[in-house]
Amino acid sequence: MLDELLGRADLKDRIEELEEEKRHLERQLEAEQERRADAASDRQEAEERANRLEDRIADLEGTVERLEGEEGSLDYRRRERLRGERLDAVLDRLESVETGPEGALTSYVDDETPGAVRDAFGERATLVAEAAPCLAVTDDAGLVSAALSVPAPPDPFAEWGEGFRIDRSWFEPTGGFTLALVRSDLFAMGEYDGRERTAFHGFDSELKSQHSKGGFSQARFERLRDEQIDSHVDRCLEALDERTTDPLYVVGERTVLSGFSEVADVTATVDATGNPEPALEDAFRDFWTVRLRTI
Repeated sequence: MLDELLGRADLKDRIEELEEEKRHLERQLEAEQERRADAASDRQEAEERANRLEDRIADLEGTVERLEGEEGSLDYRRRERLRGERLDAVLDRLESVETGPEGALTSYVDDETPGAVRDAFGERATLVAEAAPCLAVTDDAGLVSAALSVPAPPDPFAEWGEGFRIDRSWFEPTGGFTLALVRSDLFAMGEYDGRERTAFHGFDSELKSQHSKGGFSQARFERLRDEQIDSHVDRCLEALDERTTDPLYVVGERTVLSGFSEVADVTATVDATGNPEPALEDAFRDFWTVRLRTI
């Protein structure tokens, strides 16, 4: 995928095609030398063609080597975690950018990097792909170039305009929504109006943490533990059915999040430990923290 993103795959394929064509011409030269003594002009043309191909191959190989050498040096110019006033200030700056018509590119990049992003960012589009899912922004003069994580993302898009397309609801808690924290042994759910929590529900679930040396086998222990986790997930889903606000954001352990993909608008991993209520507060802060990478 990286070779395709940087354009090296196409270059390598072209090199192979040119080398095969060169070998064919060389074989043709040998045959002509044997069959026709008066083929001097043909041989000369073939030799010139082979020389041009060798020069072209050398140029393409140099391009590949340059791209491979630059791959290791590509890095973000700056990384920062944004929230609160600092996040507001950065979004204000992005909203203030004005360009000519079709001078500012905004793209939400999820699984695949759009062609518009590859064209606009060039060889540094690999950094956008590394940051994805993210909102990527750049202008036609290259003065602004950045990727931001998006807590409440839109559908993927890529568009040029006179300024960047920034929707505050993608980055900051606005209106009503539900945020739930799910671990294999804990559940915490808050209903919110912006940053204000208006309702809370949470509980712990008993979960075997280790296998004792006696009693039953390791396999049976793991099976019982999995059954406990499945029961806990079912209990969490039942609690989520009682919420009164949407959208629903579910965060927590990666190992259990898959059980909520069908009911949640967004899922994300967070590292929030402790009892349900303080853990939910940590999860809220982590979920609404935006990661900025300048490219």
